[in-house]
Amino acid sequence: MMFKKASLFGSLVAFYLVLSALPAQAGKLLQWNFDNRQNQLEFTTDEGVQPRAQLVTNPTRLVIDLPGTKFGRKQLIEPIVNAPGVQSLRVGQFDPQTARLVIEMAPGYTIDPTQVRFEGVSPRRWRIKLPTPVQQATAPGGDPTNVPVPAPSGNPVFTPPPSTRPPLPGLARTQVQGFQVTGDGFFIRTSGELPSIQVTKSFDRRQIYVELQGATLTSNAFPVDTLVNQRGVSRAILSQSRPNPPTVRLTLNVSPNSGEWQARSTPDGTGVIVIPQLSDVPPVGNPGVGRLNNIQAVEIEGDRQLVIRGSDRLTFSGNWDRSTGGYRIVLPFSQLAPNIRGPVLTASSPLLEVRLRNDDPQTVSILAFPASGVQLGELNQPNAQSLVLQLRRSGFQPIPVPNPTFPRPRIPAGRQVVVIDPGHGGPDPGAVGIGGIQEKEIVMDISNQVAAILEQQGVSTVLTRRSDIDLDLAPRVELAAQVQATVFVSIHANAISMSRPDVNGLETYYYDSGYDLARSIHANILQTANIRDRGVRSARFYVLRRTSMPSVLVETGFVTGAEDAANLRNPSHRRQMAEGIARGILQYIRGGR
Repeated sequence: MMFKKASLFGSLVAFYLVLSALPAQAGKLLQWNFDNRQNQLEFTTDEGVQPRAQLVTNPTRLVIDLPGTKFGRKQLIEPIVNAPGVQSLRVGQFDPQTARLVIEMAPGYTIDPTQVRFEGVSPRRWRIKLPTPVQQATAPGGDPTNVPVPAPSGNPVFTPPPSTRPPLPGLARTQVQGFQVTGDGFFIRTSGELPSIQVTKSFDRRQIYVELQGATLTSNAFPVDTLVNQRGVSRAILSQSRPNPPTVRLTLNVSPNSGEWQARSTPDGTGVIVIPQLSDVPPVGNPGVGRLNNIQAVEIEGDRQLVIRGSDRLTFSGNWDRSTGGYRIVLPFSQLAPNIRGPVLTASSPLLEVRLRNDDPQTVSILAFPASGVQLGELNQPNAQSLVLQLRRSGFQPIPVPNPTFPRPRIPAGRQVVVIDPGHGGPDPGAVGIGGIQEKEIVMDISNQVAAILEQQGVSTVLTRRSDIDLDLAPRVELAAQVQATVFVSIHANAISMSRPDVNGLETYYYDSGYDLARSIHANILQTANIRDRGVRSARFYVLRRTSMPSVLVETGFVTGAEDAANLRNPSHRRQMAEGIARGILQYIRGGR
């Protein structure tokens, strides 16, 4: 049958500048497909469209907008598999008149925007070829999924060089991906399961050991050894202390009279916070035992920073939350003040949304979603009771899209033109019947013969496809309009359940002006080929509704029917079917109807 659903393959918070005014009537995005073998996206609309495109970073994604086009449903996110460097395809509605497709790169990958190639197969069908994704350098302001939040007060963030060291053996349930010095202690970034954490002190009281049991260092988290010189810690060393059972150890070199330290996983499971025990924090620091820090204000200042203020010293960690696409700031030993409301956001605000919540009775999380063209910068602690997340308006890299002209097939002046449309093709076999017989192969053979007969009779004939290629519905209709076809004939084979081999016969469908053409073709097939008569019927198939000339769709028999399947395998029967279709077309266009 002719219906063909949009393919959902596999991958937003997407970013773009405001579009100019668009026409009130919008076309529809009909179909899209990401070919991981060719590393290319192809899409089809039911009206001509001129795409707009740009490459946006943080994270890297290729944004393709289709002005004057509607998607007509909720956003879809489809993972893309077996395409190194490409993570997902997202399809949605950017504004009431603009559909949007977004190809999101995998964390740490980018593409050269100058190498992105747009090809207009037709005004309604476009193909976008991507260059091979490459790994990007990790640096502040780069891909936040690969770069830990920069440390406050000038403390460095340790992003070790890539290592070719293979993963350590053992039953590692937790992967340690990075290490950061914070204002109050340390943050160990993890993924996977929550580790079992043990904190001990050496006999000489000069070293604190924080062990993450069941954990292993990833290749990006090379062992760290760095000077700290704050809060009584002179040096911090992160290493794989044991391969089996796998254990990662953070060793803190401290003075003998230093206090105790504690470690706990963050509520969102993105890492481990290591800080001094509350009883050892001076009165000006974190709140004492039994007293929580009140988060009193979360505001946007100067359109350039998100400011968080607490009643006491703030302990924090920050990471991108992949489940929501936002940036999450976690504040342990804290609670939201009863009257806190969060920032007032407008259409021009640098953040689309800011969510405040109590994760548990003593943990607050703040989730920030950047607006169009905004990058999140450093998370700093300018003083004990406040945090500042830098907001930077970033540019985008527009990608030029050609505005091609689509040549029409050359037709001699004054001649009638018949478009023959072999259904399905390429990866779409159409109906598959008894013995594995495929609709696309049957109709291609019949269509080629119909075209040859018509050409012999002096009728200009155009095939929508001449080989086994994938062709969507809209380009078939568009071709008929381009060549100003006299009639349009789509050729198919029918199917029903394999349990109904008794169902056989010819069906011919029309819509609106195609009735006489359908009757002519149907009658001539019955005179030429041995097949049961299931009648001429009205239908709203896409290729019948959207064509402007008389159009029909011929179902040449049931591939699931015992009689029809045997006949359709027979070259002689297919020849008779082609002769009947061609005779019916000739009779109609020559006025014999």
